[in-house]
Amino acid sequence: MSRMTQTVPRTGRAAVRRILRWVAIAACVPYLSLKVAWIAGSTVGIPEGSALLGDGTSLRLVNAATVLMDVSVVVLALVLTKPWGRRVPSWLLALPMWGAVGLLTPIMVGFPAQLLVGALGGTASGSSGNNGAFLEGWVFHLVYGGFILQGLALGALFVLYACERWGHMWQGRLGDVGARPVGRGQRPAALVAAGLAVLPMAVHLLWACGVHTGLPDTLAAQYDADSAVQDAAYVLYTGATVAGLALLLARRAGAALALRVPLLLAGVGSAATGCWGGWLLLAAVTGPSHGDRAATPLMLLTYAVQMFVGLLVLTAGARFLNGRAGAPRTS
Repeated sequence: MSRMTQTVPRTGRAAVRRILRWVAIAACVPYLSLKVAWIAGSTVGIPEGSALLGDGTSLRLVNAATVLMDVSVVVLALVLTKPWGRRVPSWLLALPMWGAVGLLTPIMVGFPAQLLVGALGGTASGSSGNNGAFLEGWVFHLVYGGFILQGLALGALFVLYACERWGHMWQGRLGDVGARPVGRGQRPAALVAAGLAVLPMAVHLLWACGVHTGLPDTLAAQYDADSAVQDAAYVLYTGATVAGLALLLARRAGAALALRVPLLLAGVGSAATGCWGGWLLLAAVTGPSHGDRAATPLMLLTYAVQMFVGLLVLTAGARFLNGRAGAPRTS
């Protein structure tokens, strides 16, 4: 009887993993299909007059890079569900998962919020602003819908995998963690990250509230409800990062709180803040260097600080969890 009760749940978890794996892989198809078509020279989904039509070789290189990024989702889905995936070094899995969480979370949060704003009378997502100038609206619904499915399936798979392999690292409550953080330099790194996060939080909040200081003239003129939702979401991610770090730094105040709560806040918040900061910085640096669309110094500084905050929290978090790996397991 005991053997049967143990076998059924394992079989059920295996079936769930298989379903989630195929959902994650299938959700990559729309994005990969469009990217491969664009690399081959197709203009499907790109309206006449789009700035993308004049990019030529640079556009193909960007599309090839993003194809590799989406292919990595397929690889991660396999790693998280195959027996050999348990032998993959922790850092080799955790790093791309942190990147996937960082890139997919803003889409999973922001796109539905933009659709809701559009339904309530705001600007419909993909119909105006920067989006409308580059791609047809249906492209965003198709691709972002796929991204949301990828995020949900990959996130669920990672939770199942991480709880089985590393679950003891975040068991217990904040009060169970020692008076001093595990590893050297974690507290200074967390303090610096929390302090720096105030800058992008404040800038994105100003932009979301309609103060367009630091935006080039064209972007300020095109700023709409979708843009405001996006900037408000960045405030949410940086705020979650700061809240998680604050709880970890002042553990006595929340001693009864489950340790996984601040780790989740800091982890997801820093991933979204850092990864999109890096992505926006790359777009700003490789974009127009002059004219009314060129990135301003405030934009470059904001995105660079976002990326730095994310990397700081990632480094400090890795050291913290590495130290917890040898901690006694609690039931």
